[in-house]
Parts: sequence; C-alpha cells; structure tokens
Amino acid sequence: MAMSGGKDDGSPMMEMNTTPLIDVMLVLLIMFIITIPVATHSVNIDLPQPDSNPPPANMIDPIKNKIVLTKEGQILWNGTEINSNELVRNLQDTLAFPVEPELQFEPEPLASYDLSAHVLNIIKASGVTKFGFVGNEKYRVFGKAPGA
Repeated sequence: MAMSGGKDDGSPMMEMNTTPLIDVMLVLLIMFIITIPVATHSVNIDLPQPDSNPPPANMIDPIKNKIVLTKEGQILWNGTEINSNELVRNLQDTLAFPVEPELQFEPEPLASYDLSAHVLNIIKASGVTKFGFVGNEKYRVFGKAPGA
C-alpha cells in the first residue's frame, strides 16, 4: 500500500487533515449527550389526610357523586362545599360500598388549573375506578368549538 504525502514532485500537501478534528468533535458531542440531565415533568404534591368526622348520611350517593370546582376555588361534592380532607374521606367512603358509585368531575370554565390538578391527584391516589369528566358537551356548538 502506498501512501501519498503530497504531490509526486515533493511539494508539501496544502489541504488540512480534518480526520482528527472530526474525531474530537464526535467525542465532545457524545460527552455532551451523556451529561444532559434527564427531563422529568413530575409534580410533587402532598396529599391531605382523611377527615375523621363522619359525613352526613345524605352526603354520599350510592349511585353517582359529582365534584364541581368553582372559579372561587371551592370544591363542591353533590352541591355541598368541602375541603381536601373531606374529599379524601368521601372518596374512601365511596369505595366501601358493595358497588362503587360513579364519580363525575366537572370544573367550571374559569376554575383554577392548580386546584383541578390537585383534586385529580387526590382522586387518582384514592383508587376510584368509576370516574368520568362531565359537562364538556355544553362547550360544543354543532360539532365546533366556541369561536371556531
């Protein structure tokens, strides 16, 4: 195998050898990729503890219960204002029924997103399985979103 170090007439080679430069760039790129931290999108929330006071007898419906979030930051359980601790207790009480009642979730249009996320995390942590979002149909007009 013959290697060329320039022209046959003995003049020096005028082009720069870029192979070492490319090797260094690839090593730097790999090091950069390895050192980038993994992006996590988790929200850590301390969930409230259940309230030890028993709810009123008519508070929990054995068929269907509805949670409404108001723009004022209230949590309404079947129309009655409750706090986070009472919500946890009510959800645990619904799981004690032989047939789990349906839980409907309806935030008002201007309800706080943080409150919605907080309540949804409480519901998820409770283990409720019959859960649904309701009220979205009133924001649709003949199959189109408002303002469309």
